[in-house]
Amino acid sequence: MAREVLNIGQIRIHSGSVTREEAMKEAADLLESAGAVTSAYFDAMQQREQTVSTYMGNELAIPHGTNETKDAILDSALSFVRYDGGVDWGGEPVTFVVGIAGKGDEHLDILSQIALLFSEDDDVARLKAAQTPEELYALLSSVNQ
Repeated sequence: MAREVLNIGQIRIHSGSVTREEAMKEAADLLESAGAVTSAYFDAMQQREQTVSTYMGNELAIPHGTNETKDAILDSALSFVRYDGGVDWGGEPVTFVVGIAGKGDEHLDILSQIALLFSEDDDVARLKAAQTPEELYALLSSVNQ
């Protein structure tokens, strides 16, 4: 992918905690402001979550829409939000909420990059220790390859 799916404006760090719904709303809003999805995408995320939890382990959730709601996706993009107070994701503790919108099958590439980042405890520790969105962006740059 030549285009960057993640830019600095799509990264946030929050000291507090939010509900799963608020976290999904923020993920959808960031994707929408990046021009990647329409306002219908938040509903699509909620539909997906009702069918199957997007909790991935290692304090990571990757909310995304359903296949039926692909028309809400205008372009491929990511949003990355760290909640230092944590999010209760259907009973699982989540620190990282990565919103994903993939045009066509691009989301599979993006997902595999994210999965790689979160498969190493050292990488997760670095993502937790980053103080600024800029530091997080540097750590996450592999998703733009």
